[in-house]
Amino acid sequence: MEHIYTYLEKNKEQLLEDVKEFLRIPSISTDSNYKKDIRKTAEFVTNYLKESGFSDVKIKDTEGHPLVYAEWMEAGDAPTVLLYGHYDVQPPEPLEEWKSEPFEPEVRDGRLYARGSSDDKGQVFMHLAVLRAFFKTEGKLPINVKVCIEGEEEIGSEHLYDILHKEKDLFEADLAVISDSGFVTNDQPTILYGLKGFTGLEFTLKGPDSDLHSGMYGGAIRNPAMAMAHLLATMKDEEEVVQIKGFYDDVIPLEETERELMAKAPSEDFTKTTGAPDTVSEKGYTPVEHTMARPTLEINGVYSGYQGEGTKTIIPSTATCKLTCRLVPGQDPEIIQDLLVQHIEAHVPKGVSVTIKREPLSAKAYRVDPSHPFIMKAKESYEETFNKEAVFVRMGGSIPVVEWLDAIYDIPVVLLGFGTPDDRLHSPNESFPLEHFYTGMKTITNYYHKLANK
Repeated sequence: MEHIYTYLEKNKEQLLEDVKEFLRIPSISTDSNYKKDIRKTAEFVTNYLKESGFSDVKIKDTEGHPLVYAEWMEAGDAPTVLLYGHYDVQPPEPLEEWKSEPFEPEVRDGRLYARGSSDDKGQVFMHLAVLRAFFKTEGKLPINVKVCIEGEEEIGSEHLYDILHKEKDLFEADLAVISDSGFVTNDQPTILYGLKGFTGLEFTLKGPDSDLHSGMYGGAIRNPAMAMAHLLATMKDEEEVVQIKGFYDDVIPLEETERELMAKAPSEDFTKTTGAPDTVSEKGYTPVEHTMARPTLEINGVYSGYQGEGTKTIIPSTATCKLTCRLVPGQDPEIIQDLLVQHIEAHVPKGVSVTIKREPLSAKAYRVDPSHPFIMKAKESYEETFNKEAVFVRMGGSIPVVEWLDAIYDIPVVLLGFGTPDDRLHSPNESFPLEHFYTGMKTITNYYHKLANK
């Protein structure tokens, strides 16, 4: 394994130039103006894999953006790893807030600045570089590998589920490895063993056919904005306990051993990082436990009536609310949507009607046993390269592909991430620490070796 480390060290400057070339391509998936750049990025990944040593590499076209698939299956009875990542990125706006051009990578103060440097092109490239290092030094890989790098993650992986489902045999593996996450603090190796699910809806309360004079009609006609306030107040109490009937029925309880794992992880100072005056969490749970492992219901936006300067004395015609729920193991997104709809319809105040629009993209929560052998090998790999004990956490965010891989293939998904809280994902001045770039490649090398030595 040391000769792999030596290769990576000897070629570190070239690897930096290679990842910069990757990052220069503006692979913005949400904007059709960048369709040619998306294709160019897929071709970059394809060519890199071919030049590294993969003979079976192809671009699989979808109804949207292409997916890159490659495989090397000559490691005998060694485990087969499905390496997943995405090459598409978020739009860089607002451009005026960038200190350097978003698609002209620049190193400053030990960090590589560019859109996609952390999410997820930089982390994808680390795996590509390690695979190349194995081929160039040993002429082979220690494990069987299937590569799946898509171009639609930032727009919901719209076509990936159908591909995984329809071509199940092609992507079959013993485990999946994804580097699209990070450390809980800048220097704390972190095993992410759970993600929340997601669902939501939008609903509108309608009163009169048009805005009304509040002096002439106030006291006779229900105000939809006030009706919305009354309805929303029925959904959650002041102790952050959701009041939707049946909301918690299928929740798998948080085990005491998991609470102990979470307590060991460095925790964010929420008031310091957010500017909020205080924390709130579900009765009986700490803020960390609530964000990581308990379901939530949040209002994402409410709008109604006059929004301009000054006063306009009206009763608005409508009021609209967007809300989402983050879900935990045991909860089904469709059932939660049904419960939300039933609650809203049962609590619509007199004098208004309701229309409801369900969120089409939902995902179940994901959790893997933190003591699984593949997870423990990841823990050991982190600790041997970063020289610090790894901690275990679940995350409040959602990555739909993780749940899909679990549901379709019933395999553990190892989230081997190297990002940091300072990376500014999706924001201007996204960056990735060079220390994590280089040490992370050693960690990946170490992990692949440990998988081979089962």
